[in-house]
Amino acid sequence: MSEQNQTAKPKSARRRAREFVLQGLYQWRVGGADEAAIEAYAPEMEGFAKADREFFVGTLRGVIGQHVALTERIATHIDRPFGELSPVEASLLLLGTFEMANHPETPYRVIINEAIELAKSFGGTDGHKYVNGVLDKIAAVLRPTEVAARRQGK
Repeated sequence: MSEQNQTAKPKSARRRAREFVLQGLYQWRVGGADEAAIEAYAPEMEGFAKADREFFVGTLRGVIGQHVALTERIATHIDRPFGELSPVEASLLLLGTFEMANHPETPYRVIINEAIELAKSFGGTDGHKYVNGVLDKIAAVLRPTEVAARRQGK
């Protein structure tokens, strides 16, 4: 283990839950797994006991249940058809957009930063830059007051 990893901040229960949601969405998009199968399998995965289970279940069900509307919202901010995105980037955009729309208690910058970190861990080389750019555009639409306040330094 590198020294950097030894001194890294421990992952929060919510960060861990996001990792498992991302993995579940990947299984759903790529492998065709359904919500019930993902929810049944996730607790068996290493580290799941330290995740926020309620957040995991609510977010996984929410993203899958709202995926059509979320995809339509995302499609207006991307440079190619949604189906051409990598499964990791697509899943992270769904997750980030869902959180921005449904979890106003979480600052949009936290949502974007979490998505960037997950993209760095699980995605392609520059996938985090793409995810960041798209989620910034979505935040301007879903959280205009919050984005404006941040830009004004408040």
